[in-house]
Amino acid sequence: MPGLLLHICCAPCLCWPHRVLEEEGTRFAGLWFNPTIHPYTEYAKRLAAVRAFAAAAGLAVVYRDEYPLEDTLRALDGGRCEACYRLRLERTARTAREQGYAAFSTTLLYSKHQRHDLIHEIGIRAGRLYDVEFRYRDFRTGWEQGRTMARQLGLYRQQYCGCIFSERDRYLKPADRTDQAIP
Repeated sequence: MPGLLLHICCAPCLCWPHRVLEEEGTRFAGLWFNPTIHPYTEYAKRLAAVRAFAAAAGLAVVYRDEYPLEDTLRALDGGRCEACYRLRLERTARTAREQGYAAFSTTLLYSKHQRHDLIHEIGIRAGRLYDVEFRYRDFRTGWEQGRTMARQLGLYRQQYCGCIFSERDRYLKPADRTDQAIP
């Protein structure tokens, strides 16, 4: 059994962490669980890219291919990024505990667009909740290398974080938004 369960948000964000962990000799497997990605067509593209990368790299991945839209929208109502991180990291911690992994982490830590402080805080809480270690790792040092790898591999590269709010934000200017209270 691998020692680390790595939550995978998308294939491009997996490229660099995968390389680093492999080169270090870390025993790890992946977990796909991303119920906040919207719309479903985007979710399906990202899942297909992860499946392709994992097959080519020989990476074992646990797929939690679930799309509970209504439940997810209700959960995101409490603050989109915090709720999104909590949903994914708690599921990863729970799965790590159930399957006997020593620790868990996430490829969200590769992106310079994510809130690392919040991911770290929620990861620690999820680890305590399920009695499994959260390993924080700042993979942003390989940002450009990971982007180059994803392009070279021909991986689908999304244009927004994934949730319905981030999809909206890529098209609307802040002055056009009516929900300024949502972070």
